[in-house]
Amino acid sequence: MVFWKSLFNTSDTASTSKTTVEGDPIEGTAANRANNGSRIFFSTERELDLYELEELCDAVGWSRRPLRKVKKALQFSFLVVSMWEERGAKRRIIGFARATSDHAFNATIWDVVVHPDFQSKGLGKAMMKYMIKKLRSEDISNITLFADPHVVNFYGGLGFLADPEGIKGMFWYPE
Repeated sequence: MVFWKSLFNTSDTASTSKTTVEGDPIEGTAANRANNGSRIFFSTERELDLYELEELCDAVGWSRRPLRKVKKALQFSFLVVSMWEERGAKRRIIGFARATSDHAFNATIWDVVVHPDFQSKGLGKAMMKYMIKKLRSEDISNITLFADPHVVNFYGGLGFLADPEGIKGMFWYPE
């Protein structure tokens, strides 16, 4: 337990000056029991290696997107959160999510991904709770997201509701 509390203590810093260790302990997860000498931390640093991010997205089977557009999406996002595994001097991205916002009332979470090797360990849940905490600290009260059918239950377990108050999402696509 002490390991995970120190892992997510906001006063610690990682080996690079840009990345800070942030977040909350991941209590009662398989990750707590699988201490393999690495540490896992969150970062809100936007300067990501786009090729490394693309490899993470490839690992979960996402379609490739033009890197120039991914870079632009990161640049104009309200919040960018990445999750990292650090083992010795090596670091690798193992999770990612971002949110857009009107900076007052609403935010939408996009592109939530956790590397398959780190799924089902409570890390995706911890990352989402961290995102929500960060958005709420900016006084954002309405947080939305779009979920593929196979992950609806995951988001439901975090308090997201499908069609709250009968609201229906509508989409416009070019012909």
